Amino acid sequence: MIYIKSPSTDPHFNLALEQYVFDEMDRSQEYFMLWQNDNAIIIGKHQNTVREINSSYVKEHDISVVRRLSGGGAVYHDLGNLNFTFIVSENGLEQFDFGSFCRPIVKALGHFGVKAEINGRNDMTIDGKKFSGNSQYAKQGRVMHHGTILYDSNLETVFHALQVSADKIVSKGVQSVRSRVTNVRNYMEKDVPIGEFWEMLLQDMSAETPMEFYTLTEADLERVRQIQKERYDTWEWNYGNSPAYAIVKERRFDGCGKLEVHMNVEKGMITAFDVFGDYFGNGDKDQLRQHLLGVKLTEEALKEALQSLNISDYFCHLEKEQFLDLLLY
Repeated sequence: MIYIKSPSTDPHFNLALEQYVFDEMDRSQEYFMLWQNDNAIIIGKHQNTVREINSSYVKEHDISVVRRLSGGGAVYHDLGNLNFTFIVSENGLEQFDFGSFCRPIVKALGHFGVKAEINGRNDMTIDGKKFSGNSQYAKQGRVMHHGTILYDSNLETVFHALQVSADKIVSKGVQSVRSRVTNVRNYMEKDVPIGEFWEMLLQDMSAETPMEFYTLTEADLERVRQIQKERYDTWEWNYGNSPAYAIVKERRFDGCGKLEVHMNVEKGMITAFDVFGDYFGNGDKDQLRQHLLGVKLTEEALKEALQSLNISDYFCHLEKEQFLDLLLY
């Protein structure tokens, strides 16, 4: 098996690297990867991004949001979390066989005094608390299995970043199942920082399955960056690829009153819009609607669409920034 260590903690780069190894490196080989992302929410392929994240918290704390190739639920990554990836032939594997890839991790943790278990469909737990979520992607006879290891993550941030707002969102996307979580470090026989844990895990895995270390070439890195730019850096992939959904946002503003916004969103763009409430305003609501239909649900696109309008004409004593905040967060 070939071992590849990512040189980056950029989640956009690392998901592109996984895709590159899976799609373009020697298919006769099997691969094992260890990597970390800095402050990121990784969204499952079939999920509605806005349904999974606390948008205002994500913006305030500069958390990256990136969609992966595999299904399953949203997970939070920081530098206290270690990610692992297996890329192998699917010969002899059952469809979505998570156990084959989780067992080596559980066994290695056992050598460090950690009594971990494979639990449910795709989780690993300690004392009934989740420390690892796993997912898989298969294509053309190959399987990519990847999972998280919460080693020393900020669990408070995990909670807040994935805490969905009170807005009513109706979506066909696959919704995450929230679980009690824990850090592996709390259970280690010997307390070590995550860098040392990384090396311990790699050594243990290498003892079980001999590994050949591979250093990415400049040509490899250039191609990974190209994939990153074409897919993982784009709003279209990370947000626009979400299933269609309907959303109702309700908020009361001092001096203005209560606004209840109804929107339909498809491919990340507003396809229907209406607003109700006890506010005062003389502007034509249909005119406002026409400025919003077909617009990406992003701050930049909304500002451009509304730049010629005075929002207080439609909603007395409401500032444009307040209206944008309502639509986005």
